[in-house]
Amino acid sequence: MLINIDPILGPEVLHTLRAMGHGDKLILCDSNFPAYSMNSVVHRLDGVDAAKAAKAILSIFPLDSFIEFPILRMQIDNKPDELNDVHKEIIDVTRSVAGDNWKIGSIERFMFYEEAKKAFAIITTNETRPFGCFILTKGVVKPDGTVWVLDK
Repeated sequence: MLINIDPILGPEVLHTLRAMGHGDKLILCDSNFPAYSMNSVVHRLDGVDAAKAAKAILSIFPLDSFIEFPILRMQIDNKPDELNDVHKEIIDVTRSVAGDNWKIGSIERFMFYEEAKKAFAIITTNETRPFGCFILTKGVVKPDGTVWVLDK
């Protein structure tokens, strides 16, 4: 066991998150997302919803301050500005774990699929609510262990 690391993050997930570099993209998706046909690196977090997975991941994953939206949510079809409960939960989790200075943008569903094919890895959850899919872009960790936050 390790201290201060959520136990839902198993060795394979931890290895993947550590191997990623600045600008690499991680897909966090719901149980309906076709993860295995999108990417060759897929990790399952069975029994975990999107918010719980995001809380664990964001506790150790630096977000990218060099881009406007280090997290993108999958848009609801024909309702690009609508936020569902999963989106709202991820916004709340991001604020509570990573801080208030991170913006969450949106991306159209089929564009999301294209980005998933290029992502470093996919983590699939047991989230059953639709459109519970997100792209997280990895940031930079400074020598003192804090996350690099670019002054904008």
